Amino acid sequence: MKKNMGNTDRIIRILAAIIIAVLYFLGIIQGILAYVLISVGVIFLLTSFVSFCPLYTLVGLNTCKVKN
Repeated sequence: MKKNMGNTDRIIRILAAIIIAVLYFLGIIQGILAYVLISVGVIFLLTSFVSFCPLYTLVGLNTCKVKN
């Protein structure tokens, strides 16, 4: 897997996952919505740690800086 996520993108995804977790543990989100958002948060964390997003390859996005 070639990296296709830059640092800014990774930080935003990690922050979004943290916000989703906090909303869940505070009881603000519940039910099916909570499970869907937690799943999205887990996916955000996993893709952030490996710096690779499969959806980016489908649409041709690359936020990683190119080294010359």
